[in-house]
Amino acid sequence: MMTTWTVQNGQLLLHERPGEAALAVAQRPVWIDLVSPTPEEVRAVQQELGVEIPTREEMQEIESSSRLYREGDALFLTAPFLHGVETGEYGSTAITFVLTGETLVTVRYATPKAFSVFAVRAQRNPGLLASPDAVMLHLFEQVVDRLADILERIGAEMDRASQLAFRTARERTKAATVKDVDLKDALLTLGQVGEVTTRASETLLGLSRILTFVGAEKAAAVRKENQGLIKTLVRDVRSLADHANFLNNKAQFLLDAVLGIVNVEQNAIIKTFTVVSVALMPPTLIASIYGMNFQVMPELQWELGYPLALVLMVVSAVLPIYYFRRKGWL
Repeated sequence: MMTTWTVQNGQLLLHERPGEAALAVAQRPVWIDLVSPTPEEVRAVQQELGVEIPTREEMQEIESSSRLYREGDALFLTAPFLHGVETGEYGSTAITFVLTGETLVTVRYATPKAFSVFAVRAQRNPGLLASPDAVMLHLFEQVVDRLADILERIGAEMDRASQLAFRTARERTKAATVKDVDLKDALLTLGQVGEVTTRASETLLGLSRILTFVGAEKAAAVRKENQGLIKTLVRDVRSLADHANFLNNKAQFLLDAVLGIVNVEQNAIIKTFTVVSVALMPPTLIASIYGMNFQVMPELQWELGYPLALVLMVVSAVLPIYYFRRKGWL
């Protein structure tokens, strides 16, 4: 799908049409948004702007020279962006920004929430689409705001998981099954937190590289009235990157703590089985001796032999347990 955005006399002209129809209606759009474009749409944009649109395979390349480069007067900027947080299906998708003097082209194969929110804002405030570089920087600004909201929510979820795990460890009177369920929930939450913070850090790293590259080219790529946005975005991206690293380290610490709690619970279970096996060893020995049934065994003819053997086995089992309790091992 191709969506073109054009501002004429302060009025927004928005067209969502496939193929060349959108370009035919909106002359010199300030923003062309290509979502999973068809070959016909790519060719139409290339003919209109005279630039080569990267293919999906080229967008996946990770070397810096393939993601950030200039061809003539156009800048080609590619970075991974976090998406799917609302549905729980986290992922990163590469998005390419082709910035020319008159038009910004975005090529993407997924829709991060920030793009949808920015589209709504732009319809209410066409001033955000004053120039191609303004569109790109305001898009980045929306992405940063969205990442900040995600990191705040992730921090709150991490705190809840931490409280759940440590409260479960303190409540020794609860059933073991309840503890297991709570600890499992905490582990799943921390795993999701780690995945989201990692992908958020990847997005912030990509934005940082783009802003550094654009900053070096700003004299030719960014209008003077928009250059202040770059400095603001750089500061915001750095602060969010530091916060994401902090959350990632905190998640790793809490994950280690929860796994430690699980190991303590498992060790307690193993200790119980060990004590039981040790306590049952003397009764087993006694039962084995009197289970041999040799003819020359005086106790076989003794009327009190059977109850005495039972009492002896009980006493031999109780004594080790009593000893363990006195030593504080139970």
